[in-house]
Amino acid sequence: MRVGRDSSISEASDIDESRPTLKLPLDISFQGLPHSDAIEAAVRRHASKLEEFCPDIMRCRVSVVLDEKHRHQGKPFSVRIDVTVPGHELVSNREHDEDVYVALRDAFKDAIRMLEDLVRKRRGQVKQHEERLAGVVVRLNRDERYGFIQDADQNDYYFGPENLTDMAFEHLEIGTPVHFIAEIAAEGRQANRIS
Repeated sequence: MRVGRDSSISEASDIDESRPTLKLPLDISFQGLPHSDAIEAAVRRHASKLEEFCPDIMRCRVSVVLDEKHRHQGKPFSVRIDVTVPGHELVSNREHDEDVYVALRDAFKDAIRMLEDLVRKRRGQVKQHEERLAGVVVRLNRDERYGFIQDADQNDYYFGPENLTDMAFEHLEIGTPVHFIAEIAAEGRQANRIS
């Protein structure tokens, strides 16, 4: 159900050749903000990657919402993604940010994670629970919004606000104890799902 004025764009509308081509039916709606070609292009770019993870997607609906009641919290944009695959409806609707492009990126990351989990289940693969490590925040750069966590073995792990699950970056202090999932990225050690 849509609330208020919105505009919908469907895959059947005029197709710009410069946009990524999608096989999946894609519906994009804007609520509380006017249609934006730039935001639509970003949605299409992200959506085109979904089929790499699950080729039998039947439909993808993306709602970009400017929520006036959350303006005072600094996170007025929310993104909801509904992905329909045979026998399943996957929904990513927890992503909010003051930057619409960050909210889009995070919502599509969540949708990709759900698709990967679904494909694993279909193949009979059980996802191994990742080991949570204990650590302490040892460095913070508030201006550039990143920091480092150190584990018991004195290894440092980079993190940013997007890696936090149940705390705000602004509330962290040096010495804050945390739990996290360690990942090795191209840039080095990274802390993810920090709580």
